[in-house]
Amino acid sequence: MKLYNLKDDSEQVSFAQAVVQGIGRGQGLFFPHAIEPLENIEELLRLPLVPRSQRILRHLIGDEIPQLESLIEDAFNFPCPLVKAAENVYALELFHGPTLAFKDFGARFMARVLGAVKGERHVTVLTATSGDTGAAVAAAFKDQPNIDVVVLYPQGKISPLQAKLINTLGGNIHAVEIAGIFDQCQDLVKQAFDDTAFRNQVGLNSANSINISRLLAQVSYYFEAVAQLPEHSRDRVIFSVPCGNFGNITAGLIAKTLGLKARFVIACNVNDTVPRYLKSGSWEPHQTVATLSNAMDISRPNNWPRVEALCRMNKWPWSDFACNSMTDEETARTMVQLYKQSGYVLEPHAAIAYQSLSNVLKEGETGIFLGTAHPAKFKQDVDRILGIDLPLPDALAQAVKKDSEVVRLEVNYAALTDYILKTVGQ
Repeated sequence: MKLYNLKDDSEQVSFAQAVVQGIGRGQGLFFPHAIEPLENIEELLRLPLVPRSQRILRHLIGDEIPQLESLIEDAFNFPCPLVKAAENVYALELFHGPTLAFKDFGARFMARVLGAVKGERHVTVLTATSGDTGAAVAAAFKDQPNIDVVVLYPQGKISPLQAKLINTLGGNIHAVEIAGIFDQCQDLVKQAFDDTAFRNQVGLNSANSINISRLLAQVSYYFEAVAQLPEHSRDRVIFSVPCGNFGNITAGLIAKTLGLKARFVIACNVNDTVPRYLKSGSWEPHQTVATLSNAMDISRPNNWPRVEALCRMNKWPWSDFACNSMTDEETARTMVQLYKQSGYVLEPHAAIAYQSLSNVLKEGETGIFLGTAHPAKFKQDVDRILGIDLPLPDALAQAVKKDSEVVRLEVNYAALTDYILKTVGQ
């Protein structure tokens, strides 16, 4: 698989190189110039999740990782059921993995690929999280030899239960709480990658969705969603994707490029840089606002250049996308309305995706919104809004009992690098 730096086309790498390196010169993202469509989509849709994913990812990646099929079988060892939530509307529940979030797909696949291709070198995985990435990455890399993971998350901006899944693991997992917002955590990660000497000294790698392996793994569940529909409902599918860093919708658009028939809704909260851009043509990020849907509290989404690359590749006009943004009040109202209507429990991110889908769903279409995290990860808000007492799944119940191990730092690059140098490889 040939991948190019979207900011510097002269930098070309293999898939394995991109996984190890993470990001290119000038903070450019790696992406292919072209994606060859799959043949026999209907035949693929008749396969179970793992064999289908093996064929899709082998098609994308090529032959450079001989053990790819076994890595996929080991990574994708949990289901992602399609559950009816309303008339002609389904939730793709991506929260049945070990950390109860869609990030388990990408993080588990990346951890296994990186372990297979890194050789004997020590790797320091540095990642920023707005909620679920950190937990998924931490769990996926826990106790892997010669790998340290440093997870940055914004103080007070992720749910207490999300934080517990990150800061209770210990060992080779290092939780760092930053006194700022997610965009500042993300900026610290970018700064570290631009620091060549530091990057080489600690063997830096990122497990954010800037890493191409994360995105390719997520392509698989879009096919799985359509495969669970009756055949007569597969031709007019619309996906609604709650968007923060835009990695999830990038994966969906790769699936569409491969031949999956679907259109897409970009669902945002009040951090609405992209919806405003698509209306005005002006890229004007505002100050990030904290919301109920904290994983979407991102004003400068890293993966947007890949969305633009896919649109150029396929000659898709921006008018192909439906867009929506919602306030916390609208989010809460949607959660209550669907719960009263069908008993389906939405957490805030899924609520935005559901309502954004409902706004544009046409007669004869089948709507699928992505449930990206278990509602119990937002128990305090879900209980308050719906007036229920949501039970904790075992993974969260066990995490709550453990002591937190976390370092607190200001938004200060020197302080972060000093901490990492003193901590990793020990």
